[in-house]
Amino acid sequence: MKLRWRALSGPVKIGLGFGLIGAVLTVTGLLTGNLAPLTARSLLLGILLGGGSWGVVSWAVAAAAADATDTEEGDPPVP
Repeated sequence: MKLRWRALSGPVKIGLGFGLIGAVLTVTGLLTGNLAPLTARSLLLGILLGGGSWGVVSWAVAAAAADATDTEEGDPPVP
């Protein structure tokens, strides 16, 4: 398991971490609030939508930041 985690890039690790945080916050909100009836379907959709959106957006931001800071010697600056 540790070998797989080390093989992942930084943006993927960030996306997985924030996705997990989003899923936990969504489930916590469903358990404590009265917004939706608590069913297996609402929990599954909450985990997929909450965790998925947080994970994808944070991965995209981290990947863009990594690409922006990753320049090689001799590359001309992008205008």
